[in-house]
Amino acid sequence: MAGKRDRRQSKPDYIRWMLVAGAAIMIAALVVLVLERHHLLHRPASFDPDHYPVRGIDVSNHNGEVQWDLVAEQGYRFVYLKASEGATHIDARFRQNAQKAAAAGLKVGAYHFFRKNRDGEAQASNMLAATHGVALDLPLVVDVEDWENDHWQDEAEVRARLRTMVSNLIRQGRRVMIYTNGDGYSKFYQPNFPQLDLWLCSFNSPDSLRLTHGHTLQQYSHWGEVEGIEGDVDLDLFVGSEKEWKKWLDKR
Repeated sequence: MAGKRDRRQSKPDYIRWMLVAGAAIMIAALVVLVLERHHLLHRPASFDPDHYPVRGIDVSNHNGEVQWDLVAEQGYRFVYLKASEGATHIDARFRQNAQKAAAAGLKVGAYHFFRKNRDGEAQASNMLAATHGVALDLPLVVDVEDWENDHWQDEAEVRARLRTMVSNLIRQGRRVMIYTNGDGYSKFYQPNFPQLDLWLCSFNSPDSLRLTHGHTLQQYSHWGEVEGIEGDVDLDLFVGSEKEWKKWLDKR
């Protein structure tokens, strides 16, 4: 009887501790949300604009109607536009954005969000269809990352699909670049495509990264404020000088 009584007496304590733990988790989550909202968890990369004078942005349909003339007036030189995703999705604003951005004087590129669970050949066909007839100044980009992607796919199969997509694009005479982050650099880029140009997402200074990663473009912030675009905008830079930028543009 004494043992049963002790267990009954401990039950309220157990419930109380569960409630306290639940409240602590909720508070921690709210703190993280506030920090993220005010961009305090991840600071944009710092860099000397004299060393890296060529800046750009990347946008998709989610950024809404863009006033491209205003973007160009702020000194942005290039833009990467989302063209496609997976095997079937095509960005609804891609062609409109490409036309208007080019008219405003920006150099234009297109990117495809790679879906790990979709056939590589089908994804290449989708991107080629999305960009068909669109004048582009920059290499086609395959965006490969774990964020908001299928985490249950076999990694060897994912890499095989990615290689298939890239090889199909190259076979069609397209110049290709890979976009990824630090994890993707080790997992996808370095073992498979070290000969291709790299667009790296990192909030570290490009001065040190260019020595270890040899990247061509860097996405250095997810929270840019650009007049003519509502909400946060991804900010990018060319990792090199004005002279190197012109040489890269001429590369075929």
